[in-house]
Amino acid sequence: MQSPHDWFKSSFSSVSGECVEVRLGDRVGMRDSKNPQGAVLDFPRDVWADFIASLKAE
Repeated sequence: MQSPHDWFKSSFSSVSGECVEVRLGDRVGMRDSKNPQGAVLDFPRDVWADFIASLKAE
């Protein structure tokens, strides 16, 4: 089972390392996989769900 503190990359991530990582929990975090110690974007779960839904609608 995944911990709310686990970061993961999409299975569609490129081998060149140009991707982001996501952490799911009470809030959703997103960061640059090449700089895991850098800035983290933090979203409420409902905002993240709306974002994902809009991507799927494309």
